[in-house]
Amino acid sequence: MLFGIYPEEGGQQMKSAEFYWRIISYAYAIADMAGMGCFFTRFARPFMERRHKAPCIGTVYFVTMSVFYFLPFEIENAVVYGIGVLVSFFVMCGIDKRNYRQKVFIAVTFFSLRWLSAYMTLEISLCLYQKIINTPYLIERQMLQLGCYIGAELFDLALRFLVMGVSVHSITKAYVYKRENMSVREMLMLAAPSAAGMTEYVMIRYYRGWFETNAGKEAPGIYSAVAFLHYGMSIITIVVVTVLFQNIRARQEERLQNELLAVQVDTLRRHIGQMEEHYRDIRSLRHDMTNHILTLERLYAGNKLQEAGAYSVDLKAVLAGMAGEIKSGNPVTDVILQEMKNEMEKRDIRFSTEFYFPEGSGVNAFDVSVILNNALQNAAEHAEESKEPQVAVRSYRRGNAYMIEVKNSFTGELRWDEETGLPLTTKESPEGHGYGLSNIRRVAEKYAGTIRIEGGDGEFCLSVLMMLEANVDK
Repeated sequence: MLFGIYPEEGGQQMKSAEFYWRIISYAYAIADMAGMGCFFTRFARPFMERRHKAPCIGTVYFVTMSVFYFLPFEIENAVVYGIGVLVSFFVMCGIDKRNYRQKVFIAVTFFSLRWLSAYMTLEISLCLYQKIINTPYLIERQMLQLGCYIGAELFDLALRFLVMGVSVHSITKAYVYKRENMSVREMLMLAAPSAAGMTEYVMIRYYRGWFETNAGKEAPGIYSAVAFLHYGMSIITIVVVTVLFQNIRARQEERLQNELLAVQVDTLRRHIGQMEEHYRDIRSLRHDMTNHILTLERLYAGNKLQEAGAYSVDLKAVLAGMAGEIKSGNPVTDVILQEMKNEMEKRDIRFSTEFYFPEGSGVNAFDVSVILNNALQNAAEHAEESKEPQVAVRSYRRGNAYMIEVKNSFTGELRWDEETGLPLTTKESPEGHGYGLSNIRRVAEKYAGTIRIEGGDGEFCLSVLMMLEANVDK
């Protein structure tokens, strides 16, 4: 049989209207191929970086299928559909040269959904059409038969588009991590229902053809019912497996994010412990200060100026070490900034700070510590990759608006996640990374604020806005 959607049912009874039947068949096939090209575009677009080029995929699919449809020789439908999807797959890879395993999943899933939905709706529309067209009233009225044929084609097309639309929408909506690299295991897991559905489809068609060939008559209605249920269940399985897998991923990511937050809480506790130890040292020094003063007085009274000078230098060093180099107005942020400064010096990163904690504003020191820890850690990691690594942090207040800015040297190009509005992580293994900016934004939103990210000219800048009078506990 020539590649096409339907054979021309009832063609022998309607020789005089054969031209119209052929025109309707052509129009149906073109509409079906164009519609499926649109669904291919709709399916692939959310997974691509350059979304504006996604229509090229659907266009290539439509053109490829049209060429094969009008070829004057017989070709197996499965081969033609496979070639159409394969050509579109290569175009998709050419447009977006990354995450090829994910593109395999898209191509295999679309191929399966397109094939299964076509034959599932065919079982319904063909059954209804045969019951209507074979009535004595319509057998003698060729134009009414043609009208029924048109109605059956439109019904089948609408039902097919509905099944494809719901399936594609469900998968693209549930698939949360579209920009993350897909592992081989994930690809095999998500593609398995599609492969299983197509395998069982081949078996059903084979045994149905075998029965009709050996029995010399059409297969009973039970075959159509079983085929319809199989096609429908296969489509549902493809969608449900994708949705469930993404839900599991989302719960895993949420658990990992909570674990990272717990680590930050432990870090803050460590900082607080350091501050408590720092204050204990200060109290101890204060307790001994009288003895130090008396010692200095005795040295000067004994005209031991050199020893007194040395003693004074040692005392100043002890005081400076206890006081710390950085004074931000809050002991917690003092410790964080000092610790970050020491860490960056070890990594040969130039660090400067003009950060001041907004005392008396109602801002929680823990919230500010989340911002500083995440922002400065990210800044240090990216600055280290540049030739002249440097990180700078400052803060200022304008009325009720409190702004924190973190700048660092930056090489490379920012790639954005259109769903979150945040830059994509540049790490080869994104697991456990990419939450810093999300946590910072969550803190800013707690204070009715937001974040702004700018990159260019060798510099990355993160600005965090917090409205001080809008503080609410969440």
